[in-house]
Amino acid sequence: MNTPLKLTNAQARLLFLNRQELCRPPTPKLTHDDLLELIRALGFVQVDSINTVARAHHMILFARNQTYQPQQLKRLLETERSLFEHWTHDAAIIPTDFYVYWKHRFVREEESLLNRWRTWRREGFEDALATVFEKVKRDGPTRTRDIQTKREKKGDGWWDWKPEKTALEYHWRTGNFAISGRDGFQKIYDHTENVIPAIHRDANVQVKTFVDWACQSALARLGVATSGEIAAFWALVTPKESAQWVREQIAEKKLIEVVVESADGTPARKAVATSSLAEELGALAPPQKRLRVLSPFDPLIRDRKRCLRLFGFDYRIEVFVPEAKRQYGYYVFPLLEAANLIGRIDMKGNKDTLEVKKIWLEPGVKLGLNRERALNAELERYRRFIGAKSIVYAPDFTV
Repeated sequence: MNTPLKLTNAQARLLFLNRQELCRPPTPKLTHDDLLELIRALGFVQVDSINTVARAHHMILFARNQTYQPQQLKRLLETERSLFEHWTHDAAIIPTDFYVYWKHRFVREEESLLNRWRTWRREGFEDALATVFEKVKRDGPTRTRDIQTKREKKGDGWWDWKPEKTALEYHWRTGNFAISGRDGFQKIYDHTENVIPAIHRDANVQVKTFVDWACQSALARLGVATSGEIAAFWALVTPKESAQWVREQIAEKKLIEVVVESADGTPARKAVATSSLAEELGALAPPQKRLRVLSPFDPLIRDRKRCLRLFGFDYRIEVFVPEAKRQYGYYVFPLLEAANLIGRIDMKGNKDTLEVKKIWLEPGVKLGLNRERALNAELERYRRFIGAKSIVYAPDFTV
């Protein structure tokens, strides 16, 4: 039996930073083609409705290149159709080249969603399916408010969707509809043939090819991973399928077993990597020395358990935590400095001000003169990015 390759925490961390495109200089001018390649390298960019400073997808891209502009993403999504919007572990923007693999997800979603939404008693949902499908096929781009009947409001959130909204989501999740754009943040649904280019819409791959791509492409973006992490990356294949793929790849000597040192004091963790990893480690680019504000949904930290093991950084979003029980704040942003997550910042922006409320630094991290300058430079970059006129520190601001 071969001895697993041992990776120090520093090696594993640097590998992941490289795979997440955070070791490249963030200043070269980003063209539309460059942006598409960046998203393809990341795999996807998560979409979220919270807009405290800028939406998650914009912050993820801006963290990697400070010349990024939101209209570039809009053009790729809504004009060129080289990106599409669907689900990974959550709503995400994905290269349209990958659409063929999502067709397998559509098939898997169909029965699963019907069973789950019946259990959740979405009254009238199944009756609305055919009506909504015909309406969108006939009329084209449709928002929820264009089609939804009025009912007494019972609550807030997805669990209180009306039948028409549920039908729109069902047809989107199962591939009958696609998102043609957004009005503000509200999705605009359309028939898939009007959104996804035929070259991608009509392509097909066998299940084995689909599973191989899903696992291989996930590992490529993680660097090293367990079979569970591989399955969770796209949320396309089951843990059982991923585990079987890993076993087969090890048997064919395409993957090797590794042991990764943790940063949080927990025992080293077994994982797998490509067989060329040892050679790749020597060619990794060093981390950029700058300080960056990350979105809470940045792919570097999305897997909270992995983030804790690799970076020793225990992060969670406290949006749904009662205010009195929050440790930090409603929606605080992680701070990345070189290869270290050094703290978090609470800030809020609009067209007038970027308001900085509070900063929490990790134990042993001090806000010296150089770090303060780096932080101020990053805040100034964000001020310009969101178009605010000034940076304002809250009256009770503390570090």
